[in-house]
Amino acid sequence: MTNIRELFAENLRKYRHAAGLSQAKLAERAGTSTYYIGMLEIRRKFPSPEMMARLARALGVDTTELFLREAAPEEAARSYRKAALEDVRWVLEKAIEERLGELGGERAEAGASGQSQA
Repeated sequence: MTNIRELFAENLRKYRHAAGLSQAKLAERAGTSTYYIGMLEIRRKFPSPEMMARLARALGVDTTELFLREAAPEEAARSYRKAALEDVRWVLEKAIEERLGELGGERAEAGASGQSQA
């Protein structure tokens, strides 16, 4: 079983690599030292809640992601598909609402100009 310190260290390194950041660049973005980042990654130190938030912000992830175990590939793919479909649905709903609003405005304008000609 993985303890929280190991999980945090693994995820910190994983997200840092995914972001293409060196320890020095992450340290700069989070307002800390390269030494401290190294100590976190080898499990010699554990950050305060404030530092966790700064690190997550510097990595562009939510703080909770620094503590998640990696999901099974099938589960991750299902989750990704579901999230993608929800995003597409939201975008389509907004586009439809916007277009219906435009059409409603055009009808109102056409009705007003038809009355003024009579």
